[in-house]
Parts: sequence; structure tokens; C-alpha cells
Amino acid sequence: MTAAEPPPRLELDRVERADRAFLGHPKGLAYLAFTEAFERFSYYSMQSLLVLYMVKELLLPGHIEHIAGFATFSRLYGGLSGQPLASAIFGTYTALVYLTPIFGWLLADRWLGRRRTITIGAVTMAIGHFLMAFEQSFLLALLCLILGNGCFKGNIASQVGALYRPDDHRRATAFQIFYLAINAGVIAAPLIAGTLGEDVGWHYGFGAAGVGMLIGLAIYLLGQRHIADEPVRRRAAAAERPKLARQDWAAVVALVLLIPVMAVALLTNQQIFNAYLIWGDQQFDLTFAGRRLPTTWLITLDSIVSVAFLAAVTLFWGWWGKRHWEPDELGKILIGSVFTAAGGLCLVAAAALQEPGQKIGLFWPVAFHLLNSIGFAHILPISLALFAKVAPRTINATVIGLYYLAFFFANSLVGWIGGLYTSWPTTSFWLLHVATAVGSGLAFLLFKLFLGRHLHSGAPAPLPA
Repeated sequence: MTAAEPPPRLELDRVERADRAFLGHPKGLAYLAFTEAFERFSYYSMQSLLVLYMVKELLLPGHIEHIAGFATFSRLYGGLSGQPLASAIFGTYTALVYLTPIFGWLLADRWLGRRRTITIGAVTMAIGHFLMAFEQSFLLALLCLILGNGCFKGNIASQVGALYRPDDHRRATAFQIFYLAINAGVIAAPLIAGTLGEDVGWHYGFGAAGVGMLIGLAIYLLGQRHIADEPVRRRAAAAERPKLARQDWAAVVALVLLIPVMAVALLTNQQIFNAYLIWGDQQFDLTFAGRRLPTTWLITLDSIVSVAFLAAVTLFWGWWGKRHWEPDELGKILIGSVFTAAGGLCLVAAAALQEPGQKIGLFWPVAFHLLNSIGFAHILPISLALFAKVAPRTINATVIGLYYLAFFFANSLVGWIGGLYTSWPTTSFWLLHVATAVGSGLAFLLFKLFLGRHLHSGAPAPLPA
């Protein structure tokens, strides 16, 4: 050993300190968390503004004619116009956002690796946000955002897991920190980009989203030496995988049948970004201290309430389970369906009690966000945990990928059903959403009664990001 070389024990201590440099976690987690925070900021900036922008400006005469290729593209929607067309485009965009990550995972696994795929995705999304500044490039902007998100989403979460050894118990806490970063971006997006878009100009809001994406990319690139890339797998070692047993196949079939039910259960929550925003913009009394608040701030309200109740529900069941009988996953999802239906009834009440010529006060909308968030906390994370637990270990990642198809179908439904807002009475429109919550709840009950035994056969698995 030379004098310049540190003793082995000191070197190990140095590595250990570096591995816990960020809140007791590796430095790489800090770079990944802040990257994701800014990426989510850019994504939800776009999602908060898109429908309002289309309905209030882009799809109006004098603007719609400027969109390159739109005459041909609009034929896909059978002659829809105005708000129904905006809803349909929104549904297509948000549905594809949950479909393209499947190809992003393949691209990273088989050809480019995680690091290159994420970088390409971030650059492509930034380009898409800046293209939103021009009416002519609207369709190209959406395409860039869809493809870029496909490369980015999922791959960055896998890099969080790669920071830890399989037996490292910090992994679960790391994903909690990662999730907090996501929600910070979601909450900030309407406050910054939403305010700029509504009060200054739509393109300023989209520009802010692009700047946020570039900041996220810069953080990611600066942290490369702290983030390990995963090797490209040219060929799957299918021969080495054990075959699935009969009960494993039964569990997989039961989970696949659950996907369309999940899609219907998520409909009311996903509609918040679409027809609900249009309704709120037109009918809610958003005046506070003599100033009309931006409509997109409703998204921030929903995000704050959702985060609070995700934590509250987790703490409640932890407390309850120590003292009383605790329902299983399907039981909790059933409870979530009840709260979702109750939240929808608040919207029905708001529409039914509205006086002619008067705006709707925020009592009923806030009650909706409270109840719907409790329902969401019982449906989304718990259903994801159910899929992670039941899916056979040999195809766990594949089954989790199938889970996200529920969001693809849910957002497709959101686009189609949201188009009924202008042609249906508002009370009937929201009653339809209540009916979807009740219908999916009944379906969950049937699953529990007749297929529940197949949803307990898997061994517990770690919750994915």
C-alpha cells in the first residue's frame, strides 16, 4: 500500500458516507427526485392548461385554421367541434401517455439503456412544450410530448430501484421520497404555469413547462456519475424462467379481468382535468379578495387534498389494523368506490342547487375533492399493491405494465364521456359519473365474492414506482 492510498476501512467509511449523503440515501436519489419533480411540473402544466386552451382559444374560428394538418386529423373524431372535440383530443393525448411507456421500456431494455432513453425522452418533451407556443405546430407538439413521455416515464423510476441492493430496506423509503418529489411538481404546476397561461398568455404557460423540463434534464445530466445505468438486454433468457403454475395463470387472468373495471373506477378522478375544469371555469365562483383565481388552481387544490388523504388513509389503516379487523385489498377498494360515488353526488348537488344566473360556491366542489381523494387513496395505491402482490414473480414487471392499461382505457373514456358535457344537462352528466363509480364498485364486489381466492395466491412483492 502506498502512502497516497487510504486504508481499506477508511475507504469503506467514505463510500458508506457518500451512499447516505441525501437524507440517509445515495446522492443519486436526490438527482432523480428533483429531475422527476421538474418533469412532473412540466407534464401537469400541460395537462392543466390543455383543455382550457383548446376550448377558449385554439379550436375557435381564427385559430383552428392555423393548425397544420388539423383538417385531416379532425376526421378521426367524426365531425366533432368545440368542447366535445377538445375533450376527445384530451382523451387521446392522455390515453397515449400511458400506452407509450411500454415501448419506452422495450427501447431501454433492448437497445439504448435507461440513461440514453431518459435523456432522449426529456429532450423530446422539452421540444414539445416549446412547440405549443405556435398554433401551427400543435399536433407535432402533442406527438413529441407523447413519445417523450413514453421514453421517460417508468425508466426513471427503475433507476431509483437500481440505487439499492435487493436486501436494502431503504428502498421503500426512497420511493416515498420520490413520490413526494412528484407531488411537489404536481402542486406547483397550476400555481406557476397555470397562472401564467390564464393571466398572461397560454404560450407563456406552455413555455414555463418547457423551461421546467430543461431544468429537470440539466439536473439529470449533472447527476450521471451518481446514477448507474442498467445493461442492455439483447435477448431475454426465456429458457431460464420457471413455468407458471396453474394457480399463477388463474391469478393473472383475474388481474387482467380487473383492468377494465379499474378503468371505469378511475373515470371520475381523471375527468377532473377535462370537463370538470371547463365547468369550473364557466360556473364556479372563483373570486377571492376581489380577484378571480385561475381555474387551474383547482388542480392544485385537488393535489394537496390527495396527498394529505393518501397519508391519512395509510396512517388510519395502520392504526385500525392494530385494534380491529382490517379489510383486504378488494375490501378497501370497495370502500374507495363508495367515497368516489359520494364525491360525484356532491357535483350533482352543486349542479342541481345552482340558481339561474348565479355562480356555484366552492362548498360542493371542495366537498367533492375531499371525498373523491379518500376514494382515490383507497383505489389507486391499493390496487397497484394488489397487482404487485398477486402477480407471479417471474412476470411481475409485465403484469404491472398491464396494470397501467387501466389508465389508457380510463382516459379514453374520459375523452368520450367528457364530450357529453355540452349536450347533456349538467346534473345528468355528473350522475353518469356516479353510476360508473357504483357500477365499478358492484364489479369489485363480484370479484371479491367469486374470484377473490385467485387474488390471494401470489407471494408479496415490492410495490413498484
